[in-house]
Amino acid sequence: MTQKITDAQAMVAQMDPALDLVDYCFVMITPDIAAQALGAAIATFREDEGVSAIIPAWLAQELGQAGPHFRRITLQVYSDLEGFGLTAAVAAALADAGIACNMVAAFHHDHAFVPAGQAEAALAILQALSLAARGAI
Repeated sequence: MTQKITDAQAMVAQMDPALDLVDYCFVMITPDIAAQALGAAIATFREDEGVSAIIPAWLAQELGQAGPHFRRITLQVYSDLEGFGLTAAVAAALADAGIACNMVAAFHHDHAFVPAGQAEAALAILQALSLAARGAI
């Protein structure tokens, strides 16, 4: 296993963004869709208002939960959960281009969910950001 990266510049330089080809939707879990949605969810989060999940858009549509479609860009650097700066750099770069970004941190990697129609542009921006950071190290 690769060493966790904590330095902000190194995290950005080594983020190696990868675009998932699947469209996803953020949905609220209700009892009538819980079994199917939770079985297919790639992430869940419990909030005061209930449990939300990120599920494939085709399933959201099938369950009557269709909403905006997002694509996941995985930042493949093994970022430390206590590291800082990676999320800010990614969100700022995408915000400067007018691209919404919903970040989800997991144990090994961070994931940026961007509007499906802007996913290729977002990927290009993050690749350029990473390349620029490599030149700064």
